[in-house]
Amino acid sequence: MKRMFATALLAVTLGAAPAPERDLNPAPARSEGRGPFPKLVIRGATLIDGTGSPPLGPVDIVIENNRITDILIAGTPGLPLAANRPPQGAEELDATGMYVLPGFVDTHVHGGDLTKAPDLEYAYKLWLGHGVTTVRGVPLAGAAVSASEKARSARNAITAPRIFNYQTLGSGWGRVDSPAKAREWVRWAAKNNIDGIKFFNRSEETPEIIGAAIDEAKKQGLGTVAHLSQTGVAQLDAVEAGRLGLGTVTHFYGHFESLLKDGTIQSFPTDYNYLNEYDRFGQVAAIAAQSVEPGSPEWWAYLEEQKKNGVVFDPTLTIYNANRDLMRARTADWHRDYTLPALWNFYQASRENHGSYFYDWTTADEVRWRQFYTKFQRLIGDYHRIGGRVTTGSDSGFIYQLYGFGYIQELELLQEAGFTPLEVVQAATRDGARTLTEPKGQAPEFGTVRRGMLADLVIVPENPLANFKVLYGTGRLRLNPSSGKQERAGGVRWTIKDGIIYDAPALLARVRAMVAEAEKTNPKVVP
Repeated sequence: MKRMFATALLAVTLGAAPAPERDLNPAPARSEGRGPFPKLVIRGATLIDGTGSPPLGPVDIVIENNRITDILIAGTPGLPLAANRPPQGAEELDATGMYVLPGFVDTHVHGGDLTKAPDLEYAYKLWLGHGVTTVRGVPLAGAAVSASEKARSARNAITAPRIFNYQTLGSGWGRVDSPAKAREWVRWAAKNNIDGIKFFNRSEETPEIIGAAIDEAKKQGLGTVAHLSQTGVAQLDAVEAGRLGLGTVTHFYGHFESLLKDGTIQSFPTDYNYLNEYDRFGQVAAIAAQSVEPGSPEWWAYLEEQKKNGVVFDPTLTIYNANRDLMRARTADWHRDYTLPALWNFYQASRENHGSYFYDWTTADEVRWRQFYTKFQRLIGDYHRIGGRVTTGSDSGFIYQLYGFGYIQELELLQEAGFTPLEVVQAATRDGARTLTEPKGQAPEFGTVRRGMLADLVIVPENPLANFKVLYGTGRLRLNPSSGKQERAGGVRWTIKDGIIYDAPALLARVRAMVAEAEKTNPKVVP
């Protein structure tokens, strides 16, 4: 059991068919949330609408069932709000002095596995507790469970974000070893509640097969995203994948291989072994010194071509953040109360568990990764500055990153990459929604707060543009000027999905209870 996920992942990456195994546990029937209501009015909030508009308020947001039907000016800043404002006779939510944003979109999630987090309820409630109302599973779980959970979420039969179901080539169907079979699987996927394809660039996913799958996906209205792993990147790097029509490059893989100064393949140590995860991840940072300099003609040519081809960058900066400061990741505020003991054990240094490669992590490793982040964040920031699209994905459940909490850290890391706070919100809402709906030829119905949009909202007591830390479920530490003592403040107050109001602190309390129950038989020791 301990090795199940790592073994399955390696099988996927290298092209072997993984052995059938029991999938994740579906979420229980929904028992949380109020609504949707025939009419709901959110009163007195400041609106950050996701379009890039500066905040405005106070406003009253009118929702009928699951749609925003009006946004009304509610008064003048600095003056008392008028009583008995229309419309009357509706369910009301008093958000006076609070901030309303579109529901967040996490474009790179996994639901867990049987070893570390078998119940999808756990991840769902952590996501919703942090304002994430839409996720792209890459994959969330196996094909059948993901399709079922997507349908149940669409009916609001479960407490869960809206789910976009991406699967790897052949998932739920069989081996794909030719362009013809790739096209056949894509057509099958389109009929089986699958929204897109996740490529691992594995050994049997040749450029010809990937190209055929991308072409067929465009015909069938499916999206595409690629983790261009080191085992296949010499055959297909990010710029070549963009030329084939790939929708999204996720993580850092493939970017710097497209920008090498000398040769076409990264220069690895002669004793490098991809299956040794210390080698695999430790050497990632070394490519920074082997690639062209930021601002060079080659640098800008790469970014301009990716923009021309419409490639989205989904950097998932949060998932590798422990590499540049392991101690900070291990001692994060949320592990004690919110990390399941099995997941905590999975994180610990191990030669078996995927992403647990810290069995000999050094200062030199961290320094290389800090230098790599400087260059990678410059790449992401420059792409954004020329008009390329960047989205927010977390890939949590590995490397000390926890569902929901890791997503908020991604927002902070985009700000570190040079995005203004309003641009971060755009990436987290509008741009994620566009990326998920455009392959279907549809305009997004979520991702911005406007009349006619679905009622997916986040309501926060404090201004997130001033400090994204107020979005963490554990809040932020501040000194109370009256008592002179340190206190915790912040956290999402309500998450609304499809007009249903979820009490975010109550969802997080349920997660704490799940962790406490698991610790009765499997206590964990957190620094």
